Amino acid sequence: MTKPRHQSRREFLLASAVGFAGLTRGKQRPAWREESPVEDELFYVGTYTEDGKSKGIYVVHMDSSSGQLEIVGSVDAGANPSYLALHPNNRVLYAVNEVDKYNGKASGAVTAFAIAPETGSLTKLNTHPSEGAAPCYVSVDRSGRVVLVANYNGGSVALLPIQTNGLLTPPTSVIHHIGSGPDKDRQSETHAHCILADPSNRYALAADLGADRVFVYRLDFSRMSLEPVKGEAVMKPGAGPRHIVFHSTLPLVYVANELDSTVTTLRFDDARGTLAPVDTHSTLPSGWTGKNYPADIHFSPTFPGLYVSNRGHNSIAFFSVSRTGGLALEQTISTEGDWPRNFAFDASGRWLLVANQRSNSIVVFARDENSGRLTLTSQRLEVPSPVCIRFPRPNWIVNSGSDK
Repeated sequence: MTKPRHQSRREFLLASAVGFAGLTRGKQRPAWREESPVEDELFYVGTYTEDGKSKGIYVVHMDSSSGQLEIVGSVDAGANPSYLALHPNNRVLYAVNEVDKYNGKASGAVTAFAIAPETGSLTKLNTHPSEGAAPCYVSVDRSGRVVLVANYNGGSVALLPIQTNGLLTPPTSVIHHIGSGPDKDRQSETHAHCILADPSNRYALAADLGADRVFVYRLDFSRMSLEPVKGEAVMKPGAGPRHIVFHSTLPLVYVANELDSTVTTLRFDDARGTLAPVDTHSTLPSGWTGKNYPADIHFSPTFPGLYVSNRGHNSIAFFSVSRTGGLALEQTISTEGDWPRNFAFDASGRWLLVANQRSNSIVVFARDENSGRLTLTSQRLEVPSPVCIRFPRPNWIVNSGSDK
């Protein structure tokens, strides 16, 4: 099924009431270990709830020696708690409620949950509107002072300050993007799809699928605002930029383009806040001509490899990365499921977990530490409509300043 994405959103983003309940607990496990390597890990899975099958946000235990998965709890997080972000201190989880209406307004919502240190269980702290319809992405700046949200149908980005106890305050900055693209079905208006702080934590970059732009904002913590910088990247018409990731040492940004199945490398001048295109590579094997929509993009934690999920081709594309940041497509491997959305590495980087939304599964791959290539394992878990996987980040990663 390859209907345009905004149409499918409108089919299921109908719920408007957001209510919350406590965690349904299973076995008690340590949430994570600060040392590396880890033996046991917990992670969180955001889902779509429109069909009534999902319980909300799932808490899953992973045996890091085997990759075996087990659901140990869930929390009713309201309608469509799809995308998740963790505070750098690992004590608070933030989720968007990807709905078109919240409290009677054309807006979704953002909710904060406290994480129990010993069990990883979640307790709701508070909720605020995202000030835009269908929020589809949430991140936390590197200092843990603000939450950043991309509103897909709202075509806007928002900043919500974080209090010292992790609670959110209402948005203090909301910016509506302007622009369109040549794809009349997908780009007749702006669709903000991602917003993420840069490694210096002075800027935030926002990919807009509808405008074919990656916008640049200065993070003004004194005013708790996003200040536009005239340094945006103008992408190839019809590219549809969706998600971005920063190189950990080079001034480079990599953009997964949803509409033309490519990854674009941008050079980022953090002195001026400007972006400039470098090159572009296909996420698909040569000769494949079906419809495909890349979703997520990440570096591995310990090897200079870049990975992208392909919806339609239903694969993970693996690129080797040279010392200068150049890409070479090395592998495309089936996700053994339909419509892979977000994926994540565990803290060791040994395992890659893929959320196959339409086949209701999380599938585990082993990653070769020397080559970066992936191998399918027998480990998989049934989860209704999984969208986003988030592992708490151990201190050895958090304190390194790496975005991988």
